[in-house]
Amino acid sequence: MLTPSAVANAKPYKLTDEHGMYLLVQPTGARLFRFNYRRPGTCKRNTLALGMFPDVSLRKARDRRDEARTLLADGIDPSTQRKAGKAGSADTFEAIAREWYAKHKARWTPSYAEHLMRRLEANVFPYIGAQAISSVNAPDILAVLRRIEARGAVDLAHRQHQVCGQVFRYAVATGRATADPTPALRGAIPPAPKVHLASIKEPARVGELLRALHSYSGGPVVSVALKLAPLVFTRPGELRHAEWAEIDFDKAEWRIPAHKMKMRAPHIVPLSTQAIAILRDLQPLTGRGKYVFPSPRGAARCMSENAITVALRALGYDGQTMTGHGFRSMASTLLNEQGWNRDAIERQLAHAGVTRCAPPTTMPNTCSNGAG
Repeated sequence: MLTPSAVANAKPYKLTDEHGMYLLVQPTGARLFRFNYRRPGTCKRNTLALGMFPDVSLRKARDRRDEARTLLADGIDPSTQRKAGKAGSADTFEAIAREWYAKHKARWTPSYAEHLMRRLEANVFPYIGAQAISSVNAPDILAVLRRIEARGAVDLAHRQHQVCGQVFRYAVATGRATADPTPALRGAIPPAPKVHLASIKEPARVGELLRALHSYSGGPVVSVALKLAPLVFTRPGELRHAEWAEIDFDKAEWRIPAHKMKMRAPHIVPLSTQAIAILRDLQPLTGRGKYVFPSPRGAARCMSENAITVALRALGYDGQTMTGHGFRSMASTLLNEQGWNRDAIERQLAHAGVTRCAPPTTMPNTCSNGAG
């Protein structure tokens, strides 16, 4: 049995475990879990404290070791990350990014805000989120961006570069950082290839598409959405979130509030006689609820974002031929070819501020059954 005098005279010794972890037994009787590792990118050795036994069990110590090894596999020094966390969570990159997000999210649509934070949580925070923002430098950010690029998500890498820059500029403005290192990374990631969402633009094929839309035999709500999409050419999210309170039949207008728009400005969509007729036909079915296009799961929710896509696939249009967003480029191309004012087209696509283009009293028919 170990006695106090024996412990006092004993020398420290180690009981090794696996993967660099060991138990250090001190002359005082203290038993300390430690983890030896090499710092990322160097040959320097370092030791990370994992806790004292029995306050920290062997299983818990192994879990902490495995967490540290995971960080090392991603090129992150677990000791540096721990120090950054102790330095004060208010000055970490993640804390400041969340603060910046909270200050600005009112300017964004709910879906955009949700996607922005989800991408930060998945792609950035695990690697530099715990670091004091003043210690994050250009190589740190480049390592994050290259991980994204390695997955083939080059466009996402550029977007995260931009968002990181906005966070740094906010940190500089609020006195938590002295400079934004992201401009130094311009050109470090190759440009993303341009991807155009599939759309039909040839007049003859557009006529075939419109006839197909009017022949859709699925649910009446989706059927109406299909018919209305080429007449209003709004973004798919704006269409499915349409509310009856926004429709003014007397003025033949659909007024979309700012919080639903990508540009965060109210938008007025003129409604042709065909669009009014289509909405009038739907009103007895869904007019008592909030949404023009409610979900079949309940009137309190709007139609699924995949509803239009699924309907187009059912009509035989694959993702390489036509998409729900493709109605916008289809309208832009045809209207420009017909000589409409380019600025008016851009504004009606909501690429600028509020405007109202005087609509024609009717839309030209392009198919034999009268579907315009």
